[in-house]
Amino acid sequence: MASCLVLLAAAVVLGVRALGREPTVTLLANWTGDDERNLRQAVIEPFERKYHVHVDYQGSSAESQVLGADVEAGTPPDVVVLTGPGELADYAGQKQLQPLDGLIPREDFGASWATPLADGHVYWFPLKADLKSIVWYPAGTSEAERRRARDDPAQWCVGMGSGATSGWPGTDWIEDILLQQHGPGVYQSWAGGRLSWRSPQVRRAWTTWGRLMGAGTSSSLLRRTLQTGYAEASAPVTATPRGCTLEHQASFIRTQSTAWSQVDGRYAPSSDLIPGSTADDSWEVSGDLVALLHTTPQARQLIRYLSSPTAQRAWATAESAFSVDIRAQPTTTGPTWHHTLATTLLSPSATHCFDASDAMPPTIRDAFAEAAIDYLAHPGHLDSLLTTLETLRQAPGQTWLPAVCDRAP
Repeated sequence: MASCLVLLAAAVVLGVRALGREPTVTLLANWTGDDERNLRQAVIEPFERKYHVHVDYQGSSAESQVLGADVEAGTPPDVVVLTGPGELADYAGQKQLQPLDGLIPREDFGASWATPLADGHVYWFPLKADLKSIVWYPAGTSEAERRRARDDPAQWCVGMGSGATSGWPGTDWIEDILLQQHGPGVYQSWAGGRLSWRSPQVRRAWTTWGRLMGAGTSSSLLRRTLQTGYAEASAPVTATPRGCTLEHQASFIRTQSTAWSQVDGRYAPSSDLIPGSTADDSWEVSGDLVALLHTTPQARQLIRYLSSPTAQRAWATAESAFSVDIRAQPTTTGPTWHHTLATTLLSPSATHCFDASDAMPPTIRDAFAEAAIDYLAHPGHLDSLLTTLETLRQAPGQTWLPAVCDRAP
């Protein structure tokens, strides 16, 4: 009888949907494969059951292009999840986003996560967060061994490939170096469009990265770096002898990469290994940010749900990821590395600065990623690359975020 009731309930749900009587909300994000399956099971299906609203989900690795085409056609999704606040700020400037005032508990997210724009409104909040100012290494690798590996470009696990967004692992490096060498104030000025790309601080970050990577010195190393996808960059760490030892990559790579699982990957703050670091407890972060494009009752309900501790906690658990909602406190169970990363993301004494390129206008973000690839192959091009990026910075009509760090001076 129980089985019959379950089948009957499912048939009723399908029948209501087929007749178009169940309210629907459209959601666009970049999660596909296992990530999409986790999202459906941990977040979407509980929402549908609780509120009797169908979520029409579309996952795409070319999300920015899909969203741009939908907006241009006048058929945007109701809700979108993007990694770039700079891109979202651009849409807000075009009046494509709806303010989230009264829909989300703004006070539960730090200033670098739910950033008010110049009009005073908040247009996004994080569903998932990652820590970026970290370097992974195999368990048992001593501090002295890590120091020696740092000075050998071949010992860095680096892959610049990422389809249409290739080059972003390099921008992460340069951003983090600038943050650690010159602190949150300089970082925020640069990410907010107020510091020249030709400034001594920015140039120093590029050249420091170039020395660590051995830019322009080894054709075989360059081929490995440019032809490897970021998700496969750590594979050589499991070889005998090891093909690489250190990886500067965000917290998500620990569970995404089977290589780091095999070698019981541990992490150190990037400030321990970046030459010339002076910043104190400063961390680059990133996140998947939820925004509202089309206001309907069911879209507003989904926004409220995704910003709730229930959804935040469920998605973080499903992905072995992190929430920065202060109500969704991490548990003390699980691996130590996971708990300490979560604690750092929530630490009130730390300074958290959002990924600078993600916070920049999309044209500059994309040019920055391309320049990072060019620089590795041709470090002598640095002057022209910085000049091009500076010209883009000065272009009129761009939307810059007023703040990207939660504790910058």
